[in-house]
Amino acid sequence: MNVRKTVKTVFSAALALLLAVPPAAGVLAAPPGDPPGEPPEGVMGTPPGGQGGSGVTWTGAEEITAGAEEDGKTYASATADENALLIDTAQAVTLRNPTVTKSGDSDGGDNCNFYGINSGVMAKGGGSVSISGGTVSTTATGANGVFSYGGNGGRNGAAGDGTTVTIADTVITTSGDNAGGIMTTGGGVTYAENLTITTSGRSSAPIRTDRGGGTVSVRGGTYTSSGLGSPAIYSTADVTVSGATLVSNLSEGICIEGKNSVTLENCSLSVSNTEMNGNAMFLDSVMLYQSMSGDADSGVSSFTMTGGKLSSSNTGRGHVFHVTNTTAVINLSGVELVNTDGDWLLSVCDDGWSGAENIATLNAKNQTLSGGLMVGDNSTLTLNLSEGSSFTGYVADYVISPGGIAISNSPGTVNVTLSGGSTWTLTGDSRISSFEGDPASVINNGYTLYVDGEALGGTSNASGDAPSDWAKAEIEAAIGAGLVPETLKKNFQKVISRAAVAELFTGLLEQAAGMDIGALLAEHGVEIDRSALRDTDDLSVLAANALGIIKGMGKEFFGGGSPLTRAQLAAVLNRTAGVLGIDTSGYSQSFGDVAGHWVENELGWAVSNGIILGRDSEHFDPDAPLTVQEAIAFVYRALQVLK
Repeated sequence: MNVRKTVKTVFSAALALLLAVPPAAGVLAAPPGDPPGEPPEGVMGTPPGGQGGSGVTWTGAEEITAGAEEDGKTYASATADENALLIDTAQAVTLRNPTVTKSGDSDGGDNCNFYGINSGVMAKGGGSVSISGGTVSTTATGANGVFSYGGNGGRNGAAGDGTTVTIADTVITTSGDNAGGIMTTGGGVTYAENLTITTSGRSSAPIRTDRGGGTVSVRGGTYTSSGLGSPAIYSTADVTVSGATLVSNLSEGICIEGKNSVTLENCSLSVSNTEMNGNAMFLDSVMLYQSMSGDADSGVSSFTMTGGKLSSSNTGRGHVFHVTNTTAVINLSGVELVNTDGDWLLSVCDDGWSGAENIATLNAKNQTLSGGLMVGDNSTLTLNLSEGSSFTGYVADYVISPGGIAISNSPGTVNVTLSGGSTWTLTGDSRISSFEGDPASVINNGYTLYVDGEALGGTSNASGDAPSDWAKAEIEAAIGAGLVPETLKKNFQKVISRAAVAELFTGLLEQAAGMDIGALLAEHGVEIDRSALRDTDDLSVLAANALGIIKGMGKEFFGGGSPLTRAQLAAVLNRTAGVLGIDTSGYSQSFGDVAGHWVENELGWAVSNGIILGRDSEHFDPDAPLTVQEAIAFVYRALQVLK
């Protein structure tokens, strides 16, 4: 059965009858669980009557226990563990333009998360509730905005009692912790359209589900969170969202736990995950995991996005997608992916949870992908590119967390299939387990793809071997000055690796200081430590690292095959000047796109001395990967200033 089409049809019918006959009963959606790192604790309850699991008793400042239609009424509660409005009936209830306010903190914990006590509007009992317009505002801990509880006692996978909430054109605001916008649990069903939901507390997803599963369908509207551990969507249910704007200002954008799913159609998802929560060791925009808390059955976690835009900005250290402790499938088709962090597309590896394997399948159709892939040595990734998809990136030899914790120092199992005219453009040497497709679809870019330990033959060379016109003179001069190693006298328009930058800068230091690198190390009282970095024995890298010019990507990993950004190059230039005793402080620059960026105060010296130029007078493009020709030109200019 076409579930997506069926849900959409039922949804449209429900909304068309919103002001008259409520939608037919269905299977409810599951309410949001706590964010990664803090899975909810608690005992699964029993089916509701007057009481729910673990002896839960629902009360409301106002209660509706039979079919009703109410227009323009106000419902308010300031009492802990009391709902502002409790709807407990198998009959139809219609609310038009309600005003709901809820205060009074609860310490009910999972009774709030699983069963909905202390909510603004609480719906249970098997009936259908239609809400149109109005406002719901809660300021208390544990005060979800509108709660749909399906009565299955928190038994994941069990059918609900038919409780269905259909809500449209309502403004919902919550400010307490554990206070989602629309919340679905226990097999409940929620249909929502054109809502404006804003949450600011911890563990308060605007679209939230928790134990017991269910179905949630959302069309249109804006859903914004700004609390820690509060993704725009937290799914322990089947959640479908179309034509909506989803914004997460501190946490993941989407979090899917266990055998559950999120499907986005033509949505805008903007994520700024800037603070790790609980057990999490990674910053990511879409996370698929299993906490083993009991809030979700184990099985395949699924994320599907068709059309729309996903903007990922996770403090320059994050990953767009992250899979851990579950089997996951990610389906992408025609999505505009904007990764301002630049480096990492997907990680599949251990994190702060255990008990299951890390297995991911990424299916891309008519999709453009870019960034590195991290796959832990005990993990598996299957990458399927079809229908003219393109991937620009590589498979890293290591996994390292944003906090510098070494997770793995060798790649796991990676299987790649290219079909339907799809291509893979390498940005670094890559090691995979199997490859299916035409080797000519792999554009080697000067790098090597190893399949089961053997270099793949028949790959294509990319255009861009010759330098651009603007760089030709400086590259020729740099080669003449002996600054350019043989390995960098090709692929000038391609991305340069961190290891190659280290080699360029050790050569720059030798010429600028007038002594070899060994003497310079001795002058600064440092020595090469061959045990400092576990993933390299390259002397240029170790020397640059010992002098503090290029730091590792963690405490023990350098990541020599990874790219370097333009911003990172500016930092390397500053450190190089420092090694030579030059003060780089007190300089300024005026690029608008670095305001608030970490490199803002490190660009002035290099820009003022003409070493680094912007894309134009307003844009530096700090997070763009550095190309070979840019690196050579910048190093040559730096030599003129430093020597």
